Amino acid sequence: MNLRKSVSLALLLGLGVAGGHALAAGGEVNITHGVAAVEVLHQGKTVRIERNPDTENMLDPDYSLTSRPCPPFCVQPMSLGPGVETIGELEMLEYLKKAGKDANVLVIDSRDGDWPQRSGIIPGAVLLPWQELHPGHTETEKIAEILIFRFGAARQGGIWNFENAKTLVMYCNGPWCGQSPTNIKQLMAMGYPAHKLKWYRGGVQDWKMLGLTTVSPK
Repeated sequence: MNLRKSVSLALLLGLGVAGGHALAAGGEVNITHGVAAVEVLHQGKTVRIERNPDTENMLDPDYSLTSRPCPPFCVQPMSLGPGVETIGELEMLEYLKKAGKDANVLVIDSRDGDWPQRSGIIPGAVLLPWQELHPGHTETEKIAEILIFRFGAARQGGIWNFENAKTLVMYCNGPWCGQSPTNIKQLMAMGYPAHKLKWYRGGVQDWKMLGLTTVSPK
């Protein structure tokens, strides 16, 4: 047996094969060393977030492109502003768990068009297309209604009070997507406290790259 065949056989035996698909060491694809899955509430029902167990699973074609026209699909900075926390997947999972139990936490999918239908949304998130918070697309009073009735802000005359406003965790398609960053910057300009704004920069692209669960927006 030549060296190449020996290495191939060793890799095969090391990974194992089941139904034609390679298995991870130990036969499991956990989220972290000690966490196999996380349960969250989505539209009143429990959804189990886990990674796809097939170690040959591939990224959706929608998210396999490396280059998109910029503008509008420009690479976003790591920080959107002082006090706004940029989070990763593990932090997002913690906020998703909180959102199902704590009315003061809201996870928002900011994507528009048919993106949510094609790729699904992160379980526990609510769909609020970015235009609904943008004064160039939505009337000011409609935006005010969202701030009051969905985000928990208060308005006294022409002054906004965000003392009891919710913590918002926002995401869109990925590091090349400007939809949730646009909303976060607009909210900050209105006086929304930066410490109550969280940004999942990786978005659906990174979420799917790790094989994590998505659900239909309906």
